[in-house]
Amino acid sequence: MKTAHIVKKGCLALLGLVFSASVWAHGGAAGTDTDQCKFELEPTHWIHYTAYQPVAYSAEEFCGKLPGIDTKTQLVFDYQDMRYRNMTVEFEVTKEPEGTRVFFLPAAKHKAGTVNLELPNGVPEAGQYLIHITLIPDQGERLDAHMSFKAGSGGAVGKGSLLLYAFFAFAGLYVLYLSHAGFKGAIDGLLGKAKKF
Repeated sequence: MKTAHIVKKGCLALLGLVFSASVWAHGGAAGTDTDQCKFELEPTHWIHYTAYQPVAYSAEEFCGKLPGIDTKTQLVFDYQDMRYRNMTVEFEVTKEPEGTRVFFLPAAKHKAGTVNLELPNGVPEAGQYLIHITLIPDQGERLDAHMSFKAGSGGAVGKGSLLLYAFFAFAGLYVLYLSHAGFKGAIDGLLGKAKKF
C-alpha cells in the first residue's frame, strides 16, 4: 500500500509540473524574455517564429538551426501584437553573406495574425540565412526586423514537446486509475506483484 501511495504523490507532483505555465513556455524556457525564436520590432513588440521541416522531421520544431536542406520547409510567424495585423508586411529570406534571395513574399496584410511561408524545396545549400520582415504602416516609418538561421546542421528547439506528450499520457492514465475501478484493481495487482520481487 505504501508503494501505491508514493506513486499517487509522484503523479500529482508531475501533474503540477505539466500545468505550470512558467515551465512550459516555448521550448521549456521560462517566459518570453528567454524565447530566442522571436523578432523584436520595437521594445516590447515582437513576432514569434517557428520553423518546420515536415517531410524530413515530422514532429520537430526548429528555431535558429534547421538540420535539413533541399527539403520542404515552413516558416511560421505569429504576431503577438494586434496592431501589426492591420499593417502591410513583406517577407524575404536571403543566403548570407552573399545576400542572394531564396524566397520572397510580396507586401500584404495578414489579418489572422499568423503567416505561414512555405519553401517547397527548402533552402538550396548549407550555411547562414537571414529572414527579413518589413512592416509598412499606413502612416509612419517602416519597421524592419532580421533574424538569422543556419541550415544543414542543428536540431530541434528542445525535447520539451515530447516530454509534454509523455506527461499528458501519464496524466491520462492516472485519471483513469482514479476513476475506473477495474483499471485501478489491475494496476494495484501489478504493484503488489512488483513488491514481491
